[in-house]
Amino acid sequence: MTTAPPTRTMTSAPPTRPVTPATTAPPVTAPAWNPQRPGPMPFHRYRPFQDRVDVPAADRSWPSARIDRAPLWVPVDLRDGNQALAEPMDTARKSRFFDLLVRTGFKEIEVGYPSASRADFDFVRHLVTSGAVPDDVTPVVFTPARRDLIDRTFDSIAGLPRAVVHLYIATSPVWRDVVLGRDRKEVWETVREAAAHMARRADALTGTAVRFQFSPETFNLTEPDFVLELCDGLTELWDASPDRPVTHNMPATVEIATPNVYADQIEYVHRHLARRDAVILSVHPHNDRGTGVACAELAVLAGAQRVEGCLFGNGERTGNVDLVTLAMNLYAQGVDPMVDFSDIDAVKATVEHCNRLPVHPRHPYAGDLVHTAFSGTHQDAISKGLAHRDAHPQEPWQVPYLPIDPADIGRSYEAVIRVNSQSGKGGTAYLLRTRHGIDLPPRMRPEFARTVQEATDASGREMDPQELYELFRATYLTEGEVRLHEGTVYEEAPGVHRFVGTLECDGRVGDHEGTGTGPLSAFVDALAGAGHTVEVVDFTEDGTAAYAECRVGGRTTVWGAGTGPAAGVRAVLSAVNRALR
Repeated sequence: MTTAPPTRTMTSAPPTRPVTPATTAPPVTAPAWNPQRPGPMPFHRYRPFQDRVDVPAADRSWPSARIDRAPLWVPVDLRDGNQALAEPMDTARKSRFFDLLVRTGFKEIEVGYPSASRADFDFVRHLVTSGAVPDDVTPVVFTPARRDLIDRTFDSIAGLPRAVVHLYIATSPVWRDVVLGRDRKEVWETVREAAAHMARRADALTGTAVRFQFSPETFNLTEPDFVLELCDGLTELWDASPDRPVTHNMPATVEIATPNVYADQIEYVHRHLARRDAVILSVHPHNDRGTGVACAELAVLAGAQRVEGCLFGNGERTGNVDLVTLAMNLYAQGVDPMVDFSDIDAVKATVEHCNRLPVHPRHPYAGDLVHTAFSGTHQDAISKGLAHRDAHPQEPWQVPYLPIDPADIGRSYEAVIRVNSQSGKGGTAYLLRTRHGIDLPPRMRPEFARTVQEATDASGREMDPQELYELFRATYLTEGEVRLHEGTVYEEAPGVHRFVGTLECDGRVGDHEGTGTGPLSAFVDALAGAGHTVEVVDFTEDGTAAYAECRVGGRTTVWGAGTGPAAGVRAVLSAVNRALR
């Protein structure tokens, strides 16, 4: 174990520093349309990545490459992710997580840091004694370059049929100078001695096939020629071959540059590693700049064959790269991710239980709100896209705002469109149709959408589908001043219909009759006799309801709706009563 640094007393507030007020004039080079002014933050304390590491980057090929197959995914949740938890996992939680990773289809899984704690050692031994490792899954264990810790690591894997032992040491100048106190030659000697000891322990291990992995920690801050010196030296020392390859893992331990720089670094290593066919080139991006996914994808374009990360991006500081997002990004491009996230909510529930950390509701693919649209324009586009999809199910998936079909990952369509004050006619119509069978005519939708917006503006909250239906019922299906007590419409002669019934108007009940070319026109004639002039402008009906747009009293045009027996008559009555209100 390394010696802990001296403890420091932390105060409740950071130390103060002089704050330079923003200047009143923009930079000389700023265009006229940009009013931003220099800020007070001390950016001059930092320096660009290019001033620290010179990356040879001639004849780039990665910008024109395409990812057409999944790399080997290696989840490090049980080691790197576990180290980042305030409450590290016990054996029960680790076992549940390991079983999830196996079911999901991961074939190489980093299972622990056996020399770091008794809990990690015990979990590896649990995998040995319980027989929990399937024949096609290879556990990976992690060790620093120290003989005693290597011995502890090999003790933990004794009895496993196969394993990868992962050796690491920090290699960048600042780590060499500040943390290790060693120069390049001393770092290489440390690594060489550790690697040779690993080879001896592997030869002495009975019944366990061991492969080796090396990580020059802080690779992205290390001189490229030193990375090659270390990796090529270990490839030779371990006598790697295509049938027993070594894994060289290039961690962006702390993100310090834009993703294209990481891609340049990976491509340089990819092109210059010795015995390239005997090397699995791996990457391990972190997310300090928020670009871990981009770094991983560009690294694969640049030649990486293996990607280490965590489910949903757990890890120290801002986390490890998110394997769920990476895999689903491939899936959304028509590439088999080689892992199974068809029940993503079950995966998320297990990870949240084991990590005791929530997955953000806006997480790509898995967030509770990721397939949800509140905006009216989004809802309208989604609704039309889904309708087109229903009519053309054999076409490739193309639905606006939904890069994948939510059903592919076990999600229903119930939460795709939700209604609040930002919603519009498309969303409300979609929910009424899919949840209650109410298919509003297109010309009616803006009117009801305004009613919905007034209600959500007043409440300040979302309206669920049942509340939406109750608002529809209260708006269109409740009785008003004009009521039909009883009545019938019959065909009196070819093309001539007669309505006979009892109407209540302005509190007075009376019998009324009317004739017309159809049932509605006969009822409208009866209403005229009762003192209400009505013109039916538009009418439609489906199996659930009827809808009528009416001009009442020669002025107001409103919609009405009716259900049940005589739904058309009730739709006209609904319009009349709404006009009177």
